[in-house]
Amino acid sequence: MPIEGDAVIVGGGVAGRTAATLTARHGVETYVIDGGDSILRRNAHLENVPGFPAGVNSRLFLDLLGEQAETAGAELRDGRAASVERSTEGLVVETEGGERYRAPYVIAATKNEVGYLDGLDVATVDRGKTFLDTDERGRTSVDGLYAAGRVAGKPHQVAVAAGHGTEVAVTLLEDDERPFYHDWVAPEGYFTGRGREVPPGCEEIDEDEREARERRSIEVMRERFSAPRTDEPNQHPSVEE
Repeated sequence: MPIEGDAVIVGGGVAGRTAATLTARHGVETYVIDGGDSILRRNAHLENVPGFPAGVNSRLFLDLLGEQAETAGAELRDGRAASVERSTEGLVVETEGGERYRAPYVIAATKNEVGYLDGLDVATVDRGKTFLDTDERGRTSVDGLYAAGRVAGKPHQVAVAAGHGTEVAVTLLEDDERPFYHDWVAPEGYFTGRGREVPPGCEEIDEDEREARERRSIEVMRERFSAPRTDEPNQHPSVEE
């Protein structure tokens, strides 16, 4: 029997992990199938991410994205997608290792890999490399299938991939007819002080809670950045050793 979920994200790079954070935060049971191929694993030092004026270790940044997705409730699974097929109850993703996942929604976030989607007859675009043909919000020609990041024809930059992963996740939530999703943590009274209900996906926190969350964020980041990473970047596979 396949593992049942609400959304399966194929690809554990920036777009995939960011999308997973957004879907999981809103209660969507999310699985990320990570083949370990993110281009960040090849990067020597990442210097184009907003908020890091001196850059950041790319493997650490990828790990932080994964930790954020898991904290939100997503489950990251090692594996590589072999196929995606339609069943009467949704889309079924099968990995090369034989694991099967079934969900009404799948987000492809696999850079330039699209062969595992051959069984769906999804529309593609050839620009020297094959990309999935999408609308302006990441929807493909197959109902329930979305594309995020490079595989949707977006530029390589980390900030672009993260932003597109976020947009595609929000699109999925809208298509699922979930309540408006704002994802805003506001100070106490921001909404209720104006006689408004707190919107879905938002919350108000008092000063004690705000200080506690800030202390926690400082502790986590201090721990994660306490020492240089010892793992080396992967080289491009075409480089001779």
